[in-house]
Amino acid sequence: MFFIIGGISPKVKTLDENPRRCPQCGLNQAYPTRIDHYLNLFFIPLFPVKRGEPTLLCRNCQTMSGGQPFDEATEHPSGALKCSHCGGDLKVKYAYCPYCGKHV
Repeated sequence: MFFIIGGISPKVKTLDENPRRCPQCGLNQAYPTRIDHYLNLFFIPLFPVKRGEPTLLCRNCQTMSGGQPFDEATEHPSGALKCSHCGGDLKVKYAYCPYCGKHV
């Protein structure tokens, strides 16, 4: 008698090493990533079973934003808030300034 240990497990793959601005916290810590699922046999990934959708994963606040890569032009409309430290444009939901990194 023998046992086979197998299953499907997720694996996070970074698509691009150039950081983008996170729409949640405002820091340049968001990287385009994809979560693929692999078939494992004895804890060794053999081949991909399901390919995930590209998303932005922030390494600072650990939030994922789906859809297309983050477009900076749409995130900074005219009349946006200004940082009290450096004067950079901010959105209401930013907790940190994307230009100087200080808490808003």
